Amino acid sequence: MGHIGALQNNILSSHSLNGLLGCNKGESCILGASSALDHSSSKEPPTLHRLYFGDYFCSTNHSFPWKGLRCKSFQGSVLIDRVVEVDHGSRGLGSDYVGVRRNSRELKDSNNARNSPSLAPEEAPFVENDETTNNKILQRLCSLGKLTVAARLIDIMARKSQIPHFPSCTNLIRGFIRKGVVGEACKIMNKMVMSGGIPDTITYNMVIGGLCKKGHLRSALDLVEDMSLSGCSPDAVTYNTVIRCLFDKGDYHQAISFWRDQLRKGCPPYLITYSVLIELVCKYCGAAKALEVLEDMAMEGCYPDIITYNSLINLTSKQGKYKDTSLVISNLLSHGMQPNVVTYNTLIHSLINHRYWDEVDDVVRIMNETSYPPTQVTYNILLNGFCKSGLLDRALSLYSTMVIKNCPPDIITYNTLLSGLCKEGFVDEGIQLLNLLAGTSCSPGLVTYNILIDGFARMGFMESAKKLYDEMVEKGIIPDEITHSSLTWGFCGADQFEEATELLKEMRKKEQRIKSTAYKCVILGLCRQKKVDIAVQVLDLMVKSQCNPDKSIYSALIKAVADGGMQREANDLHQTLIKWNILKEISLD
Repeated sequence: MGHIGALQNNILSSHSLNGLLGCNKGESCILGASSALDHSSSKEPPTLHRLYFGDYFCSTNHSFPWKGLRCKSFQGSVLIDRVVEVDHGSRGLGSDYVGVRRNSRELKDSNNARNSPSLAPEEAPFVENDETTNNKILQRLCSLGKLTVAARLIDIMARKSQIPHFPSCTNLIRGFIRKGVVGEACKIMNKMVMSGGIPDTITYNMVIGGLCKKGHLRSALDLVEDMSLSGCSPDAVTYNTVIRCLFDKGDYHQAISFWRDQLRKGCPPYLITYSVLIELVCKYCGAAKALEVLEDMAMEGCYPDIITYNSLINLTSKQGKYKDTSLVISNLLSHGMQPNVVTYNTLIHSLINHRYWDEVDDVVRIMNETSYPPTQVTYNILLNGFCKSGLLDRALSLYSTMVIKNCPPDIITYNTLLSGLCKEGFVDEGIQLLNLLAGTSCSPGLVTYNILIDGFARMGFMESAKKLYDEMVEKGIIPDEITHSSLTWGFCGADQFEEATELLKEMRKKEQRIKSTAYKCVILGLCRQKKVDIAVQVLDLMVKSQCNPDKSIYSALIKAVADGGMQREANDLHQTLIKWNILKEISLD
């Protein structure tokens, strides 16, 4: 290839890819401006004689936007905005809750609360409880997964200036996020923080991720700021979530500004976040813009490493934009770095996928002349590429090179070679290679036997396939559904449908997945051979496996019954299937 041909000289002289010319030019991107603490009371908790929690359903309209968590702690008294009431059709705890005796002052306070016009009937039992009792109920509700009832209890506790059990609040927040009810999770978090609780980093990240998924980006950004003020610092996951969301919305400038602002506020220069940002800029805006941002971020104390560059090389080379790849490697060299084995392996994998074989040879030669010679991984990448492209002679030659250079092949190497040999029909050579593995550190496993069994089955050599199957079972290797599927299709191809039936029964017994096409192939084959009784057995297996037979299977069965001299039975079966709307009127003659 002329546009990549200078790779050899350029990498040798400068270890860059400036010679990769003429490939797809990276598109430019115009960035548009767019935008577990328990604070329970020390009083002895009263005794609950009986507590029953029935199914409690309420449909609450959650309101947005997120108002922010500006208050770090109000330990004693808590001021909470009035919450949205549940629908009147909701079922409450009602008379199933048995209250406890209190002193006259508590009863007076609870009576006043009960008579409040804003109090729903189902809230009355909770209002009568002290903080300790309500927290015990809250923990119980959370353990039972009663999220909605638990959330209402926290509302009541907030009105009474009671501090909720913070670990339970955390569980509630996470539970609502998992269910996609982000608004309710935000309300619980707000009450928790206002009561003096501090959610952990995982909980904050779950809420921020939930807000991003719902498209509430502004609220997510506010929560990142509140998170820092709460004493629970954001981590790399937090920043990665926000940055990815900004790019998904097309706010490229804002994503870059966001990370720059975080660095200026004292955020640790997380390398993984920096690499994610640079890779996303490269993906959406091109390599030139990514390298420009890379230089700008260095001014903020965020420096790239070889991992950052390798991610850019991987992205551009996969896209076939080798001119951009050359630009990235040139920038890498300008920072005093050198490509490593991952860099070269990435290039080789990409070049193989684009069938640039001469350039692959050049990169391998360059590796041999540097301090990063080809490794076992490199050879396996090459072998896989050669075998998939049908270049079996090159694959075998490379295998010999591995042995000569004292780079011992592993089981991946042998499985790759076996797959290539079987694909080209050299199953006997595959057996020789299998025998070569006996007694070595690369003992053949399930994958190895599956490759060979499938190879023999495709060639129609079912006796050899069955022999290998018996051999693997003797060695204690348990066949899987791939093994049995290969054998089933092999038996079908060899018109050995009774053997295929036995395998289907074995797969059914082991609860292995069977494709409906396999059932159909066996049933139709048995019908052609007029083995109706066995075909019916397979049909029964098919129905029990919840695979719906189609019309062709029923028609084949009817025809097979008729061909067997049982015309009346065939007609009866036909009429029954018509009555069930499975078949239409057809001629059986």
